[in-house]
Amino acid sequence: MSFDRATPGAGAEPGLPHVPQGSAAQGVTPSLRLQILSTEHWSLLASRSLAWNESFSRAGMFLSTLSGAIVALALVGQGSGFGQSFVLFALVVLPVVLFLGVATFVRMGASNWHDAQCVIGMNRIRAGYLELAPELAHYFVMGVHDDRRGVTITMAQPPGTNPVVHLLAATPTVVSVVDSMLAAAIAGLLAIEAAAAMPVVLGVGAVAFVIAFIAHTRHARGVMRRSQASLRPVFPSPAPDR
Repeated sequence: MSFDRATPGAGAEPGLPHVPQGSAAQGVTPSLRLQILSTEHWSLLASRSLAWNESFSRAGMFLSTLSGAIVALALVGQGSGFGQSFVLFALVVLPVVLFLGVATFVRMGASNWHDAQCVIGMNRIRAGYLELAPELAHYFVMGVHDDRRGVTITMAQPPGTNPVVHLLAATPTVVSVVDSMLAAAIAGLLAIEAAAAMPVVLGVGAVAFVIAFIAHTRHARGVMRRSQASLRPVFPSPAPDR
């Protein structure tokens, strides 16, 4: 297995200093190179673990808040007969929960980008390991290339999985659907407060759901597009054999 490092200007990341191949670089022993790579590898692992923990804790906090709000709405509804007091209470509580959900979705997008950067770095480090010991290539099960294909391997996406199915099962998608349902509920309550007919209330709620879901999707696609545009593979995957 060979790894062709991209030439500066073609595949190197912008802003990285050019390292001359002088006596200082030649004086670095393989053991010191391995120590530097291992230290950075563990640093990226710890950073990725923190990003995952934050994503799960933020999602858990949002869902816990939503559960508490639903219980509170049920108690108020039983006490007020789901009348005017219930509608006003819901219009106070649900926007707060929706704000927390939107903030969670945005933050999870940033955490996913951070996670992808860590994966790219670890793939490059694995490529560095193989430069030091090419005979160990058959022991590696994670990606050793820093392009999209290599990142997908390290993120353990099952082979042959439809990307749409993979995205639908992702936690940010679940949060976006819940946020859209909250937006639909708030819009429907506002329509009820305006004494609209039930078909109008349902139509307003449906429109609010679609608008909110599209807004979440556009934000997520923008983050993914910017992330892919910033990717400059240094160790691209070899072309498949024909």
